[in-house]
Amino acid sequence: MAISSAKLMPGEVYVSGEDEMIMTVLGSCVSACIRNPRTNIGGMNHFMLPQMGASASMLTLDGTAARYGNWAMEVLINEILKYGGSKRDLEVKLFGGGKVLDNMTMDIGKRNIDFVFSFLDKEGIDIVAHDVGDRFPRKLLYFPHTGKVRVRKLQSTNQATVVRREAAYLNDIKTAPRDGDIDLF
Repeated sequence: MAISSAKLMPGEVYVSGEDEMIMTVLGSCVSACIRNPRTNIGGMNHFMLPQMGASASMLTLDGTAARYGNWAMEVLINEILKYGGSKRDLEVKLFGGGKVLDNMTMDIGKRNIDFVFSFLDKEGIDIVAHDVGDRFPRKLLYFPHTGKVRVRKLQSTNQATVVRREAAYLNDIKTAPRDGDIDLF
């Protein structure tokens, strides 16, 4: 029997109670795979940067808000908890945050890693496994119904593609129109 799958792109969040696979490819981005073993509901996010500025709109999840870790983590956790349980029930596995762009002065992967560890610590949620940092991208396959994860570290042939995508995603963030922002004062 074939298992269904969902491919997660940067800025997306996916939650399921079905026996299926969620996949993504990570460079400096981070994915949290979170599951409630009591309800067998789990999901994954794929965020690009740690935090969204205070002036950004948090009213819609249109593929831009979830690019940021603070929003992507809240959405993923809250969607899973809608089906029951509490934060202390959650099983969290973290992946990504590689330093795949050598020419960047800022280590975005490290910032993402530092953010997600701090966020989960403040929320009182334990991390049961992680494979973060280093210099290579990863292909991630997550089975939310069972909590199993498969990680493949991508080598130079595939890495060039990931590096190009990372650079394009970062450019998109810098040049995205800022329509609809809310200024808090």
